[in-house]
Amino acid sequence: MMRLVLAVAAFTALAACGQKETAPAPGDESYQETLMAQLIDARSGDIIEIPAGRFAFDRSLSLTVDGVTIRGAGMDKSVLTFANQIAGAEGLLITASDFTIEDLAIEDTKGDALKISEGKNIVIRRVRTEWTTGPKTENGAYGIYPVQVENLLMEESVAIGASDAGLYIGQSKNVIIRNNRAEYNVAGIEIENTFDADVYGNVATNNTGGILVFNMPNLKQPGARTRVFNNEIYENNTKNFGHEGTPVASIPAGSGVVVNSNDQVEIFGNNIRDNKTANVIVASVFSSDIGDGDMSEDFDPYPEKIFVYDNMFEGGGDNPDGLELQALKLAIAGPMGRIPDVLWDGYMDPEASGPQDVLCVQNGEAKVLNVDGPNGNKSPRIAEPAIHDCAFEKLPAVELTEPLAE
Repeated sequence: MMRLVLAVAAFTALAACGQKETAPAPGDESYQETLMAQLIDARSGDIIEIPAGRFAFDRSLSLTVDGVTIRGAGMDKSVLTFANQIAGAEGLLITASDFTIEDLAIEDTKGDALKISEGKNIVIRRVRTEWTTGPKTENGAYGIYPVQVENLLMEESVAIGASDAGLYIGQSKNVIIRNNRAEYNVAGIEIENTFDADVYGNVATNNTGGILVFNMPNLKQPGARTRVFNNEIYENNTKNFGHEGTPVASIPAGSGVVVNSNDQVEIFGNNIRDNKTANVIVASVFSSDIGDGDMSEDFDPYPEKIFVYDNMFEGGGDNPDGLELQALKLAIAGPMGRIPDVLWDGYMDPEASGPQDVLCVQNGEAKVLNVDGPNGNKSPRIAEPAIHDCAFEKLPAVELTEPLAE
C-alpha cells in the first residue's frame, strides 16, 4: 500500500534568519515555482505560512527538513488544489521529525493527499483532505497517511472521499487520534499494525466502515493495544468503492467498528448506531480476501483480548451488505429482525481455552453472533451471554512523550 514518489516542495517559508517573506497573491501563476525554491532552503525552526486563498499545483510537494511547522490560515481558507496534477504520487510527502502541519486543506490529489513517513514527534492539526467530486474508486487511496512514525498527535482534522482510508495510521507507535471527522471514505479511520493507539472524540459517518483496527500480514511490525472510545460511529453505509484486491475492498458497507487479527483492543463509551451490517465486527484474516497463502510464518491471524463494554448501541444490522450476510440475517433473525450488535467470525487460536480468550462483552443487552466461520458458516448462532461475559485487564492511556506536548 506504499508507493514511491518523486516530489518537489512548494510553500511560503520564513527565511532562515527568521524574517517573513511576502506571500504572493492567491492565483499568482509563479506561486508554485517561487515557493518550491523557498522550501528547499528551509531550516529547522522555520514556520512556513500558507496564506488564505486557493493555490493550484500540478505536481507533488515534499519536505525533508526536521523541526519545521507548516501553518495555513484555516482548513477552509488555505486550500492547496491538485485537480490538474500531472506528476507525483502524493499531494504532500513529509519525511521529517519534530514536525507540525495545521490549518490548511489539500484537495483532489492524484494519489494520497498528505503522507508522513518515518518521523517522530508529529502534530497534524486542523488539516482537511478531500476529493471534492464525491466517493469514487478513482480518488486517491489515503487522506492523511502517517506511516512508520512514533509519537503522533492527529486532531481536529477532516478526511473526505478517500478510496482506501481517510485517516490512516500504519506501522507506528504511540499515537493519539482525537476529535477528527471522517466521512465518505471506504475506511473512515484505520489503525493498522500499530502499537499503543488512543482513538477518541472522533466522528465517523457515511463511510463504508467507520473505524478499523487491523493487523496485516507481511509488514515489518504487528500491532496491539488500541483503545477506541467516546467516538460517534454512525450510518457508515456507503457502498464500498475501494480498489479490487485491496484489504478494505472486502469491508461490507454498514460496518461500524471492525477489528481484524489484532490483539488487546478496547471498544468502550462510543455511540455506535445504524450501521446496516453490524455495529461491531471481530474477525480473523481468514474471513478476508487475503487468505492464508499470503501470510508469513510468524503472523498471528487470530484476534485476542477484544473487550467491548459500556457503548451505546442503537439500530444497525437490519440490512447487511451482500447476499451471504443477508441470508445470515434471515436465518438468525427473520425478515424483520437484525444482526446482533457484535458479529464474530468464530475463528480462534487452536491453543485458546475458549471464546473468552478472544472476546469479552459487557454491554447491557448487546448480543454476540458467532457466524461459525471455521466450519464454512454452517451453524451460525447467537452466543449465550455467559460465554462472553468476561473482562480483560484495561489498557493504560497513551501518553505522548517529550518533546511533543499535547
